[in-house]
Amino acid sequence: MQVETCGRRLRVARSFAKSPPMSSSSDIAFTPAVKAVQQQRGSRAGYARMEKKGGWSRTVTPELAEFIAAMDSCYLATANAAGQPYIQHRGGPPGFLKVLDESTLGFADFSGNRQYITTGNLSENPRAFLFLMDYVRLRRIKLWGTARVVTNDPGLVQRLFPEGYEAKPEQAILFTLEAWDVNCPQHIPQMLPAADVAVTFQRLKQRIAELEAENAELRGETLANR
Repeated sequence: MQVETCGRRLRVARSFAKSPPMSSSSDIAFTPAVKAVQQQRGSRAGYARMEKKGGWSRTVTPELAEFIAAMDSCYLATANAAGQPYIQHRGGPPGFLKVLDESTLGFADFSGNRQYITTGNLSENPRAFLFLMDYVRLRRIKLWGTARVVTNDPGLVQRLFPEGYEAKPEQAILFTLEAWDVNCPQHIPQMLPAADVAVTFQRLKQRIAELEAENAELRGETLANR
């Protein structure tokens, strides 16, 4: 596999890849500045108890793998060397985001508008974040880690490409998981897939037609018996 990097950017990426040691998995998000705010706002004690019990999961559990397998979209956040963040939506058929092992996720990166912001960001800063939203069941999961772009590896792209999907894969993106957490469902708007709504609507139309026909038959019988 070849990771898309070049010259000076490779040296910058290496410096970003070195994270300070974490006493708890949640330290990846709960920096000293965050903990200070938690202390001021009164939530630090609760999170400290969570950390003593083991903190967030660091690997893909069967439950998380099942959740990921049902996803048909995700949001991938990256930042450039200057810290400017960027969030990109990625989607496909359910299961397009694949679990490769207990700490690695991956997906085939399809051709798009060719801005390559995510690709450029990852070439100089591998820190990344995945946000998974289940709008039907009102669930969301946050995943922290690093990501890298893989080019010139047709075998990997083929492994990640959704079978029968009409899209052109350009490269692969691998995400190395460091910690993940389940977010609360508050304020998530419930949205249903259009295909599911269409099926339900068609069933309702059919049932209404059956009831109208039954009603007409009963009315005819009533008129005939007068």
